[in-house]
Amino acid sequence: MLKVLVSDKLSKEGIDILSKTGKIQVDVKVGLKPEELKSIIHEYHGIVIRSATKLTKDIIEAAKNLKVIGRAGSGLDNVDKAAATAAGIVVMNTPGGNTVTTAELTFGMLLAMSRYIPQSFLSIKEGKWEKSKFQGVEVYGKTLGIIGLGNIGQTLNKRAKCFGMNVIGYDPFLSKEKAQELEINYVGLDEIYEKSDYISVHTPLSKDTKGMINKETIAKMKDGVRLLNIARGGIINEADLYEALKSKKVASCALDVFEVEPPVDNPLLTLDNLIVTPHLGASTVEAQVNVAVAVCNQIVDYLLNGTIKNAVNVPSVTKEELEIVGPYLTLGEKLGKLTGNLVTGAIKSVKIDYNGTVANHNVSAITPNIIKGLLYPLLGEDVNYINANETAKKRGITVVEAKSDSNLDYTSTITVSVSTDAETFVITGAIFGKKNPWIVKINNYAIEAIPEGHILAIFNLDKSGVIASIGKVLGKNNINIARMHLGRDKEQAISILQLDSKADSSVINELLAEPNILRAQYLEL
Repeated sequence: MLKVLVSDKLSKEGIDILSKTGKIQVDVKVGLKPEELKSIIHEYHGIVIRSATKLTKDIIEAAKNLKVIGRAGSGLDNVDKAAATAAGIVVMNTPGGNTVTTAELTFGMLLAMSRYIPQSFLSIKEGKWEKSKFQGVEVYGKTLGIIGLGNIGQTLNKRAKCFGMNVIGYDPFLSKEKAQELEINYVGLDEIYEKSDYISVHTPLSKDTKGMINKETIAKMKDGVRLLNIARGGIINEADLYEALKSKKVASCALDVFEVEPPVDNPLLTLDNLIVTPHLGASTVEAQVNVAVAVCNQIVDYLLNGTIKNAVNVPSVTKEELEIVGPYLTLGEKLGKLTGNLVTGAIKSVKIDYNGTVANHNVSAITPNIIKGLLYPLLGEDVNYINANETAKKRGITVVEAKSDSNLDYTSTITVSVSTDAETFVITGAIFGKKNPWIVKINNYAIEAIPEGHILAIFNLDKSGVIASIGKVLGKNNINIARMHLGRDKEQAISILQLDSKADSSVINELLAEPNILRAQYLEL
């Protein structure tokens, strides 16, 4: 009999789905210490978790019989996905199960901080009656700026409008046409900062969104702006937020998440114009039932029928197909991820050209990998191999496939052309040998680069001394160059560097300060 371990608190409705199959033994063992989990994980074919259980590399390597990890929720920061993939374990989540719950908490927090509900409650509990101290503001007629227009952002938009708020929104992965269809007033990010009375962030935590609300962006906001983060800790720089709340530049803030949880000795908690909750975004009875039922149904479908749903590390493709198109799945995702990091503007359309022998195979399994890689830099775990095409569709992004069985330069190539409201970005990749992905062209730059590890992409004027200046900056910061690939087009050039270690934002800023360097972007593949 198959065995599934439930290691975090899970609604009974989900557990019943597993046990009622008659083919799965369910063990509920909540609160296991890491060494305890590691000692028993080899007994199980599946495991259901929420956020408490940490599936680290050493635990996953001990899970010799594990076939599937199911997360009742969307975030997967507590799972080593690379280790799971290497071990052949499917990792599933349940994106969308907490949409309404999180949007409702956001708006509840917005009302609570507008009317000082938590503060006045505590005041009365202390025997005081301070009506004048807690004079609030109406939300009617105020402007709410929403950063991140996924399911939660769209749901918040509807609720805010019911209260007579003027809503504006920004999301680099949502086209203006799709925003118009959803009746969202789409504006630029700076306009969000300048015009909003309230700003609520609803993005994943990524290198692009970490600290995006900071002293520089807060300086662009209205005096007395009110901020909300019910998404991920770290999107708002907490040190800068503290100073802004003290100075009253930010009138008040509502947080459900922190950079470090629980927030022990966090100076923000000393301020009276901050209200907080202990990461309750998905904590409603309905949401927990929804994600429990969803993940348990997915695990049953996989273990008993081989059907994969909402996998974040495995494409929907048969074993026979995987042997043929496997290298192209890897190439496709790397092309998408590289493009997602380098392209500017809101994406409108994607054209994928399959040329050569690859066009004779199941390219429908490759396209979701490309779209997943393209959208991942900003959507994080909310986009996966299964929902990538649908996610693009919901955001108004047109995806077109084209095939040609002839290719003059390589046996097979994949070319991804992404059109945005700012540019058209084109990248081509090929497989060298039997399974090694390479980038062979970026826009008009012919280049042969290996897309893996720590990548630094630099666009520069084609003048002498540029390579030396790049080496100087990296050497100064003790960053070694493993490989360097160059491409030229008329008066400009591109460099793709593989590094032995990460290049952080300070290194990027040093590079951009060098003469003739137009753009520098770091990413990990």
